[in-house]
Parts: sequence; structure tokens; C-alpha cells
Amino acid sequence: MTRGTRGGDAHENGGGSDTAPDGTAPTPGRGPTPGSGPVAGGGPTPGGAPVPGAAGARPHLSHRVPDLGALELLLAVARHGSLGAAAREVGITQPAASSRIRSMERQLGMALVDRSPRGSRLTDAGALVTDWARRIVEAAEAFDAGAQALRGRRDSRLRVAASMTIAEYLLPGWLIALRAERPDTAVSLQAGNSAAVAERLFAGDADVGFVEGLAVPDGLDGVVVARDRLAIVAAPSHPWARRRAPLDPAELAATPLVLRERGSGTRQVLDAALSAHGGLARPLLELASTTAVKAAAVSGAGPAVLSELAITEELASRRLVAVPVAGVPLRRDLRAVWPSGHRPTGPARDLLSLTRDRPHDRPR
Repeated sequence: MTRGTRGGDAHENGGGSDTAPDGTAPTPGRGPTPGSGPVAGGGPTPGGAPVPGAAGARPHLSHRVPDLGALELLLAVARHGSLGAAAREVGITQPAASSRIRSMERQLGMALVDRSPRGSRLTDAGALVTDWARRIVEAAEAFDAGAQALRGRRDSRLRVAASMTIAEYLLPGWLIALRAERPDTAVSLQAGNSAAVAERLFAGDADVGFVEGLAVPDGLDGVVVARDRLAIVAAPSHPWARRRAPLDPAELAATPLVLRERGSGTRQVLDAALSAHGGLARPLLELASTTAVKAAAVSGAGPAVLSELAITEELASRRLVAVPVAGVPLRRDLRAVWPSGHRPTGPARDLLSLTRDRPHDRPR
């Protein structure tokens, strides 16, 4: 038994003592030495090399070195000379601290702390281990400081890529809410069609993207953040604005329309919806933004296909008229996307949370 021990609370090794009377590490022949493991069962030799014919190599370092919490506790014992005070410093109970010390002693194969009515003091081996522990904890503190600096640099900016409808009609509200939560985060927004959003994510030029297509592009993961519906609209002067019966799908497919460019989510949905009816006719105009398509329709250039999110004011003021159409599925999902296996963190994760928390944007 280690001297000064009360109630068998010192070093335990499931059998006889492994500690010299002065509390130092055991000598060869009496038990394992620091850095060695048991020879029985084909384990490593005291020199650290695997026994010839052993079932496996030396155990991983994580199994041979005490965890950081145990080392911090040992350093606290050294500072206070009291296991109770050390336990209070690291925020655990004294029995838990005693158990952690005993577990560390078993793991290392030596007694580290002498306990007595006058307090707890380090053994000679414990003092040496404490010196090593201090270096490990200092290295861990440097690691933590570096990781915090990296997180701070990451959290100082957010790069968003979004397709046009989402960029113009949904993201402004989401970004205002994000700024209230993260006032120090600088946000940049790149707007383009859904294909361009995917390209920016693959190139590492955006932290999170938003697309309007039929499905998540290959190589990306995603989640639905809102629902939308496309509408056929025309200026009040157009003949379609005065018709009573819904458009026939074949008539819609055969009519030149004002459309977004290929690669846009709007175009993908419309192409798929009319593929069974002969496909889209050659566009009357092919424009690269929702705003441009809307302006062309309002001017009377021709009927257009637009998101319902984009035409609320125009429909209310009768600058555009919604044209009913039958048998054409025009609903679509709006998704947040990111490279597969790299779910957003930091500000990007917070932005995703905001998109899901707003009732009018929530997936149904």
C-alpha cells in the first residue's frame, strides 16, 4: 500500500502493490514501467515493441495517455494540495475526482497522489507526470486558441449564392434577420441561375447556396426551405388576359413566351412540365433575370412565366393578369444546397435555421 493512504483510496491495480514504499514508479520485474503495457496476452514489451507473434500492435496513444480532463485535475491537485479543492476547481465532486485519479494511476501503472488527513500531495512519480501534463495542457490551450481564431475568421464572413427569385424576394428578409443575430458577419450575395449556384459551390466560392430547380444538383446535399408556384402572366392588353377557360397544355407549349434562360430553375420546371406536350416553343424573348422577364411582360411584349413570389404587386395593381392553365404541374421546391458531406457551419448554419423558422417559408 502507498503510505499515507486512507481506506484503500490510493493506487489500486486489482491485486498486489505496484508501487515502491517511497511512492515512486515500480522497478523492472515488479510491474509495468511508464510507457509500457502488460506482456501477458501478447501485448507490448517494456521497451514498447510488440512481442513477436503478438495478436496486435501497440495500443493507440489515446488508450495509453490520460485524457485532458484527468491531466487538468492532476495539475489542480498540485496547485492546491487538496483533492477537494482540485475537484471544486474543475467542477466535479470529490468522489468523482478521487475516482479519476485512481483510474489515471491504473492506466499509467504508478501512484501519483498520496492522500492523508493533512491533504493530498504528489508522489515523486506524480510530480514528474505533472510536469509532462503541464506541457500537454499548455499545448491544448494553444490548440484551442488557434481553433477559436479559425472559427472567428470563418464567422466574420458569409458568402451566399442564390438563384434569382430567392435572391430578390426571400433572401433580403432572411439576411436582415441574420444581421440581428450576427451583426459582425459580413455577407456577400452572388445572384445567378441554379446552374451557376452549383458551380460556385463546387468551386468553393460560396458557403451555402439556394436553388429553384426540380431536384438537388448532383454532388450537392440540400433541404427544402420554401415552396413556390410558377404562374402564366400577361399584360391586360393581351388576349389571354380576357379568356375565361384555362389554357390547354398544348396551346401553352406551342406559344412563344418570354422566358428565363436555360439553366434557371424556372426554365427547368417549365421544360419538365411541358415535355409531354411537345416541349416549349422557341422563346419570344430569353432573359437572364426575373426582373427583366417581368418588365417585358408588363410592357406587353408577350406572355411570361414567373414565380408567384415575384408578381404580387403587379397582380394587385393589374399591371399583369394571371392566366389559368390546366393540366400543367407548376409547383416547385426552393432548396438550400451545399457540397455533399459538408453541412454548413457558423453563419451559414444560422442562416439555414432562419429560413426554416419563418412560417410563410416553412416546407409544407
